Amino acid sequence: MLVSFNQFKKAELIKNRAEVNLTSEIKDRKINGSAFMGCNRIFFKMEFKTNNRIEISGIRSTYMSCEAMDLETKFLQSFQKMSHYHMDGHFLILIDKQGNTIKFLAADWD
Repeated sequence: MLVSFNQFKKAELIKNRAEVNLTSEIKDRKINGSAFMGCNRIFFKMEFKTNNRIEISGIRSTYMSCEAMDLETKFLQSFQKMSHYHMDGHFLILIDKQGNTIKFLAADWD
């Protein structure tokens, strides 16, 4: 579940049920992932490289038009630029080359 991103408040992220799903099987260091930011379902491939680097590619989504799409639009713009990851306990933190972060909490964490 998305817990920290850009200027968005945590309450807004929770209201939109913002999440990334990385539960599919990893094959050749690649995983098929999906995301949801309150409107469209987003699909992508993430490749895990050496030194905590990642490459996100093949981003596509459904095409529904919703009333509030600011979170989704900004997430898509930022997500494709993420180049590194860091694990901190139950948190997954994605980082771009400018140091911007997107932080997730594992959904199965109590």
